[in-house]
Amino acid sequence: MQRFDVYAYGVIAASTLHLLSQPFPPSEGYAEIERTYPMTGGEALNSSIVLSRLGLRVLLDGNWIGDTAEGRWLLETIQGYKIDARRLRARKGYSGVREVVFSDVRSRTIFGTYVDLLSGRRKWNIPRKADLAKAKIVCVDPPFRDESLLVGRYATELGIPFVTIDCPYSHELAIGAEAVIVSREFRRQEYPQSYLAELFSEYQQRVGGLVVFTAGSEDIWYGRKGEPVRRFRPCRVKTKDSTGAGDSFRAGIIHGTLNKWSDGASVRYAAALAAMVCTSVPGVLDSPTHDAVMQFLHRVDVPLEPIATGQMAH
Repeated sequence: MQRFDVYAYGVIAASTLHLLSQPFPPSEGYAEIERTYPMTGGEALNSSIVLSRLGLRVLLDGNWIGDTAEGRWLLETIQGYKIDARRLRARKGYSGVREVVFSDVRSRTIFGTYVDLLSGRRKWNIPRKADLAKAKIVCVDPPFRDESLLVGRYATELGIPFVTIDCPYSHELAIGAEAVIVSREFRRQEYPQSYLAELFSEYQQRVGGLVVFTAGSEDIWYGRKGEPVRRFRPCRVKTKDSTGAGDSFRAGIIHGTLNKWSDGASVRYAAALAAMVCTSVPGVLDSPTHDAVMQFLHRVDVPLEPIATGQMAH
């Protein structure tokens, strides 16, 4: 029976990245496109590419692929990274998930068809428990309703840790995860009136595993139930494009969890990996190897600092 390091289930999309030579324009404004790149999109796919580049064997499953030129390119790209795509097929009559990203170095703006993906009838595969049973760790995106929950339940039944992202603290996936990573964008959308420390405490009280709050280049907060909250300030790098940084960070947490590193070591590694992805375009497709990340970490020395749980910030 062929085995894998990671079973990844979630969003898979074809993307086009437009790199702007100036800040994103206001309404009715103008900005010059410096370069355009074919790119991959979707959290599960981008995390899988980064994990494969780190040397891990990945089986990827998730939403349907369109029977289009973009869809066929997407499948070829996935297979080119030696990701097992046996569950993915180009479906006739379906256009697939598409996105267009505009990046101006400081930020990125995404236009996509994700509402179409998540509304109406199911447009994603049903996970197979036998696939999860071949993996050492599971990476799961939350939006695919009952099927996403099923991945978490299968992993729990099999005794396999799983890592997820951007779930409310009451969500079944968040509660059962070995690690849940919550982005600033999700916090602002889901909990716009909450103070950071209070919200982190709510997650800590409910989540069984590690809670990580990310905020771009700002401090990362992390901790487990009953433990002090800690923070880590990512290394400053010359950013060319931040697309895929969050997906790369999750890949780093998965890598650390798989290797049974301490929480601090996993966060430090994940932050370094995400920072390195931001220094090239398109970063995910040229993400660093494990050796390159370790060399980067040897060149920097950023301490892990405790933080008072009473501190508040939006």
